[in-house]
Amino acid sequence: MSARGTTGRAAGTAQEAGDSDGLEHLARVGLLAFGLVHLLVAWLALQLAWGGGAGESADQSGAMRTLAESPLGKPLLWVVAVGLIALAVWQAAEVLRWRHGWSASGKTRTKALRKSGNALVKAAVYVALAVLAIRFATGAGTSSSQQQQETTSGVFSWPGGQWLVAAAGLVLVGVGAWHIRKGLNKHFLKQIDTSDASPGAVKLVTRLGQIGFPGKGIALAVVGGLLVYAAITFDPSKARGLDGALHTILELPFGRILLTLVAIGIAAFGAFCFVRARYPERT
Repeated sequence: MSARGTTGRAAGTAQEAGDSDGLEHLARVGLLAFGLVHLLVAWLALQLAWGGGAGESADQSGAMRTLAESPLGKPLLWVVAVGLIALAVWQAAEVLRWRHGWSASGKTRTKALRKSGNALVKAAVYVALAVLAIRFATGAGTSSSQQQQETTSGVFSWPGGQWLVAAAGLVLVGVGAWHIRKGLNKHFLKQIDTSDASPGAVKLVTRLGQIGFPGKGIALAVVGGLLVYAAITFDPSKARGLDGALHTILELPFGRILLTLVAIGIAAFGAFCFVRARYPERT
């Protein structure tokens, strides 16, 4: 069988997987899970801002630990993990779905590469969160900030590791800026099909996106800034992840107010994911 035929069959399989009703329903569960994680992070950030979160990390690991300690928490964590894995598979199918455009020219190729790159990044994020959920479900969860510091320390030992950490930080700053821009110009509306939505629903999605994307973007940009600072100082303890980023915001002038606003933004992004689960992806 020719390589082209094999590739065509793989792309067809991916198309079938992406169009599977079962996978679509699981992906919607994943979006709900993704939104729930953001809502929990926002709640932990508010507790941090107003003095009630001294013992819990205000990040994804803190959110997973909060779920694990709740009634029926561990079974719920398995549901979260399965949903996030389904989202990752959904995004992997997107990569193959756009593969035909890689060899095209002009805007078609640019769009295909952009869509594929975005899908790969999203898939990686969903897999990482799914692994985190599984670890907490099995009692082996650890702090995300601690893991990031250990990873950064390991990368520093590589040739050019300091530059790699700085580059990763700059990428995160850029992703944060992209989220902020996406919220301000309402570009997120171009990615979902709301043609069947009522005017009230469209207004709700728009408002949540306008608040949620900038809120998440600010948090990501600060995380990236801390990575760059860790690279400049050659100190992995400065790479403190999302929890460290929120603590950094709290230490600024009017930190409580700023952190509260960021928490509201993260909560709005979580609510956006809940509403987003209702609408299909625009191709």
